[in-house]
Amino acid sequence: MAQIPNLDNAPLNLSALREQSQKELLNILKKIRGKKCLVIDPRLGGTLSLLIQTSLLKENGVELRHLSADPVQTECTKVIYLVRSQLNLMKFISSHIHNDVSKGVQREYFVYFVPRRTVACEKIFEEEKVHSMLTFGEYPLYMVPLDEDVLSFELDFALKECLVDGDTSSVWHVAQAIHKLEFAFGVIPNVRAKGKASTKVAELLNSLQVEEPVNADDVGLPEINTLILLDREVDMLTPMCFQLSYEGLLDEILQINNGSVEVDGTIMGGQQDGKKIKIPLNSSDKLYKEIRDLNFEVVVQVLRQKATSMQQDYTEVKSMSQSVSELKDFVKKLNSLPEIARHINLAQHLQSFTCKPSFHARLDIEQTILELQNYEICFEYIEEMIHKQEPIVNVLRLLVLFSLTNSGLPKKHFDYLRREILHSYGFEHMPSLYNLEKAGLFKKQESRSNWLAITRAMQLIVDETDTANPNDISYIFSGYAPLSIRLVQHAIRSGWRSIEETVKLLPGPHLDLKRGSSTVSSFETVLGAQSNMDRVADGRRSLVLVVFIGGVTFAEIAALRFLSSQDGMGYDFIIGTTKVVNGNTILETLIANNN
Repeated sequence: MAQIPNLDNAPLNLSALREQSQKELLNILKKIRGKKCLVIDPRLGGTLSLLIQTSLLKENGVELRHLSADPVQTECTKVIYLVRSQLNLMKFISSHIHNDVSKGVQREYFVYFVPRRTVACEKIFEEEKVHSMLTFGEYPLYMVPLDEDVLSFELDFALKECLVDGDTSSVWHVAQAIHKLEFAFGVIPNVRAKGKASTKVAELLNSLQVEEPVNADDVGLPEINTLILLDREVDMLTPMCFQLSYEGLLDEILQINNGSVEVDGTIMGGQQDGKKIKIPLNSSDKLYKEIRDLNFEVVVQVLRQKATSMQQDYTEVKSMSQSVSELKDFVKKLNSLPEIARHINLAQHLQSFTCKPSFHARLDIEQTILELQNYEICFEYIEEMIHKQEPIVNVLRLLVLFSLTNSGLPKKHFDYLRREILHSYGFEHMPSLYNLEKAGLFKKQESRSNWLAITRAMQLIVDETDTANPNDISYIFSGYAPLSIRLVQHAIRSGWRSIEETVKLLPGPHLDLKRGSSTVSSFETVLGAQSNMDRVADGRRSLVLVVFIGGVTFAEIAALRFLSSQDGMGYDFIIGTTKVVNGNTILETLIANNN
């Protein structure tokens, strides 16, 4: 099964976007004649695998390499570097050129920046005295479809850059990506934004529309009716909760990267030869599409039913009383057998984690923290985790949840836990704790917590949750409705005016914009505008683009798909995100000194 997702059923023509990106890359390669070596920034490798088959690159006379500090081993006289604008990568390229020069190797060098070149990067080439030996270009890849309804801007460090480094380049990138969408699908008439970065994106979109206007005559009526922009900072609690949907759990335990997981062959029933198997996870797998957004408890039942039904069919076929058409139906069912086997193997592996008492203890403590109950019990649980030296990411994840719901910890407790972490895990974690404090995720308490007021106003804690036949998004976390998705629910139902007081309690400003198609005079800010403006006049389902700046979890994607599938819901959602994340991956970027 191809890793490149099938986009035929997407609510927008995302295939055209993907083809455009493919074409732009192939044009770069065709411009440089003859055999060439394409050296790819390792972080772009996975992204490109969602766009283009390796075989297609090879057809264009391309040798593929991954960029590292080591010199490039190739006979090619033309070397093309495809890189993000990261300063350390420029140092690698410079050292490659110095290495070639010292050996008397003559080559032509090309550097293509993704998505755009920056002065800071070129300055490094000047300092390294190789600038004149390079030909520069840009590959304007701003987004890549992960699935029929998910677009990723592939900005791994957007959250850290915004919250810790004060670097807002990702905000500009997101605005450019959305504007690019508008050139294909029309100017989005309704915009709602919550959070510092999101409101900035909304303003940038207006500026971009003035500088490079989308002409309504060229694109026709807008296909996307409403844009909802949310900062991850507005709801940092949801990603800290352990995901319980099938796809979310796969990500938590096996880590989904660029629409696939890499697992040990033994998990999939193979030989014990230590070989890894890559399993694509997207809508092309029909069974996966059916079960990925269900609560994991239910997935196990569904797979059991499918396996039992297949067994019954097999028994009936063996009894030899089948007509030819019945046999044909059975053979058709057999085609789905590899999919069933694949997901039974994966589910069995996940179950080896979910059946442990420690897993249920963790979920219980999460729920206790979310309900702001038993402060002492929660505090002692985290303290014990530190003393047992459980993985630091697990400790910090609960600690962040605890700190956020309590609006920080009393100074005495904050200092104590900080000290215990440094004693238990080493003083090299000091910068990590500083980053968490700067991001407002683990801090001293300065005011009373308003978390209970928010949970009541937004109905975030739901006591009775039927995970098998859900009627509310709270089934995703077995009793907790993600705050971010409740905000989306309100935004499309009646706007944020009805919950304005609660919205003000959350981080960052918010705005509602009504936009025209070409001139600045038609942009007017309508604060608290009502949501009936979002309805499409001819009765078609309205398309809403929900963009998360700082990342979205698979659980939140599942909640949006669930909302869209409800009776009477006249909306389809497309999700845009800087990256698909979970609590661990967010914390790993915040606590590591990555580039």
